[in-house]
Amino acid sequence: MRLLSAVLPLALTANVVLGSTWFSKAAYNKWHETELERWLSDHDIPYPTPADRKDLEELLQKNWETYAVAPYKEWDTDKLTAYLKSKGIETKDAAASSKDALVQQVASSWYETEDTAQTSWTSVKDWILDTWTESSLKAFCDKHGIPVPQPRTRDTLLEHARSNYETVAKKLGDTASYPGDWLYETWSESDLKEWLDSHGFPAPQVTDRNKLIAKVRRNSRIAYLKAQDQAASASARANAAYATLTDKIIDAWGESQLKEFCDKNGINVPQGSKVNELRALVRKNRAELLGDTVTGSAASAFGAATSKAGNEYAKASNDVSLAAQEAFNEAVDTWSESRLKAYLDARGVPVPQASKTDDLRSLVRRNAHKAANPYSAWTWDDLSYDNLKTYLANSGNDAAKKVSESTGATRDELVQAAHSAYASASTAGGDSYASATSYLASATEAAKKTTFDTWSESELKAYLDSYGLPVPQGSTINELKALARKQSTYFKYGTTNPTDTAFAKLGESFKGAYQWVVGQLGAGSEAAKKKAQDVKEEL
Repeated sequence: MRLLSAVLPLALTANVVLGSTWFSKAAYNKWHETELERWLSDHDIPYPTPADRKDLEELLQKNWETYAVAPYKEWDTDKLTAYLKSKGIETKDAAASSKDALVQQVASSWYETEDTAQTSWTSVKDWILDTWTESSLKAFCDKHGIPVPQPRTRDTLLEHARSNYETVAKKLGDTASYPGDWLYETWSESDLKEWLDSHGFPAPQVTDRNKLIAKVRRNSRIAYLKAQDQAASASARANAAYATLTDKIIDAWGESQLKEFCDKNGINVPQGSKVNELRALVRKNRAELLGDTVTGSAASAFGAATSKAGNEYAKASNDVSLAAQEAFNEAVDTWSESRLKAYLDARGVPVPQASKTDDLRSLVRRNAHKAANPYSAWTWDDLSYDNLKTYLANSGNDAAKKVSESTGATRDELVQAAHSAYASASTAGGDSYASATSYLASATEAAKKTTFDTWSESELKAYLDSYGLPVPQGSTINELKALARKQSTYFKYGTTNPTDTAFAKLGESFKGAYQWVVGQLGAGSEAAKKKAQDVKEEL
């Protein structure tokens, strides 16, 4: 047997033998019996009732490694191969590779060692909150009367939620090692489903709240590890691409190029700045990008400033959050009254009667941290003409199908028919509603990376008109698409970026900087272009 040398806070010894000796000192040996039952129930492992503690621990011992330490050992070859490809590891044809060989490859590139996995369960509070959204953390703190000083940034909320985690559990008379439903008391069913979908765990369309919580809870560790890994990968790419912004390039830029860089990256330029002062500002910004302010801390974008790993999330989070908030505010300042109301409506925020435009903007800013409901009247807002027709044809609604078959139907007519078909399915419930939401989820997922790609110039202009945005004369269709995507992102996610890629957490201005800087490098830096293209594909 091989020996483990693991320091376990609140556990018993070091240098324990893997086997029965290890399991006699495992984290769950400190758990309450209700936590043992909860863990077994979450993982659909039947247990006798009534059962004594010994029976429950023996069941956990038999299943602990499979679910808590090395879950990949139970994966099929397709899932093992998909994981390896996501890590950039070459594999032979799955059919030609033995499962044991694939398991060994995955084990060598897994997110954490078995020792770390065992240790992590001795202090769940250190990671279980890290994948929560800012709004979820705020709701948790508010619900349990946890004072959080201003400014209430995500890292500050996370720090205080974590430090009060055990106190809250004790106050409620509940357990904290493998937490009960109390932890998700402020989450709605849509919040639970959104978390599952955003972290790659398909959410069942029709289920009860307890099952949703169980699925979120049992997948929280994997979600945390995956998010940290994605952020670390994105950080490395960001570092590599921005490293090409050398002093030589900065010195070669003229005043207009320097100002454009500052504008793209949200750098405040004092009036009357001279060229050398602009260069100094650019160099300062570059140092921040390549240092520990943004890119150097991006790997911990899902972590906390107070984690035991001692990351520097707080500094990164403050800079990125402020940049995202400023960019969002600038966009909102241009939106029409109808679009502002639509933003609030998509989040279920009541709009007071006789609200003026400035009142609406203020209300939108107060709800900037909220993402839109995945199924609302605005779900079809940016689906393409073809996506809309396909949805209507597959909606099971005869009237909708008839509209989809009409060759002369306009996009507005298709959107109206989609609204009507979905409303009918929602009212009917059951299989009709499950089918409608299931197809819609797959349609929006498939269209996510190609949104607006197939839109005509007139459709793009009409979409921008709905935001009240004047289209600059001479705009190319690609510029219109970029502007449409930007507005769509703000409308859907506010200041909470999409979670499909961790790199998105670095902020919209980061993405713009990549595209602009690489374009300035010219033909002399093909390597930099390739690195930027790799990142662009993630976005």
